[in-house]
Amino acid sequence: IYPYAEGLAGVLMVAGALNWLSVPVAMFIGTVGAVSVFKAVHIDKRELKCACVGGSSNVPLGFISLTENLMMIAMAVWMAAGSIGLIATHAM
Repeated sequence: IYPYAEGLAGVLMVAGALNWLSVPVAMFIGTVGAVSVFKAVHIDKRELKCACVGGSSNVPLGFISLTENLMMIAMAVWMAAGSIGLIATHAM
């Protein structure tokens, strides 16, 4: 379900449609992902390996995954603020 929910949230956010659906989905996915990556990397002291190249790369996947999840949270906050009129979302 995760990739479909993430894809749905991203497409809806780009389209600017159904914010009532895309904002909570993105916030949930980003928060759960950020907490789990933070716990794995900083509390459990595990190294996350990139499975896409066989796990033999030295990519700092913990930092990249945490950044991705924090950006998803930031997108959700931005879209929520735009939905309630706190910020201008489209300059047309």
